[in-house]
Amino acid sequence: MPATVDTSRPTGLLLGHEDKPEGSFLQRLPAEDWQTLLQAGLRGLVFGRDELLPLGPDGRDVYIIWEGVVRQDRFPLGEGENVPTVTRFRGGGQLVGEAKLITPGSGVRTKCLTRTVAIPCRARHFNILMRRRPEIQLALLCSLEDRSRSDELVYAMATRPPLERIGRLLAHLADTAGVPDPRTGWTVISGPGQKDIAAALQIAMSTVENAIRTLRYHGAIEARYRQFIVHDVDALRQFAAGG
Repeated sequence: MPATVDTSRPTGLLLGHEDKPEGSFLQRLPAEDWQTLLQAGLRGLVFGRDELLPLGPDGRDVYIIWEGVVRQDRFPLGEGENVPTVTRFRGGGQLVGEAKLITPGSGVRTKCLTRTVAIPCRARHFNILMRRRPEIQLALLCSLEDRSRSDELVYAMATRPPLERIGRLLAHLADTAGVPDPRTGWTVISGPGQKDIAAALQIAMSTVENAIRTLRYHGAIEARYRQFIVHDVDALRQFAAGG
């Protein structure tokens, strides 16, 4: 169960959806269609760090991430020790559990890496809303296409050098899940740790540690426990580009 249930529909849900990361479902959703979703009775649920979203085979909801970062793991070769997983990070504005819109019994392990505000909506009801308002369906399809292309660039470049891949993932997280620090101008990425990055990119922990050490030496980032402070996002993007 979520740590807190917010039943008040806070003002932020009414006004903040267009400020979500570029290409996300909420950022693409027209204001009038977001109002339609809210009028259907949506509320935000607050999940604590390391809690799982109810996106198993028995779950009936899709979730819109309002704030926070989640890690999704799929097991295409089955679960077990040393079996590879497909790991992705999702942040604010994204709809997760979208497979339930097609196959209700589908599931994906989704763990909150930070305190996460997520908005559940019955998959059946969401399908009805999309049929009634094609703009909602278009926003979702476009966001999933953007996400697929981004995933290819961030997670699928196995032939590129590890430093470039890790720099690209951190730059991606800065754009999609980073929070600006108004005092310093730096960007704070909370949630994913080095083990999460190793799993997402399917590389050894020692390789991640060496790359983080290099990025830190050049002043691009600072690494803390389950947190990265991006000091120089331009330098980080230069590493991501192979520079």
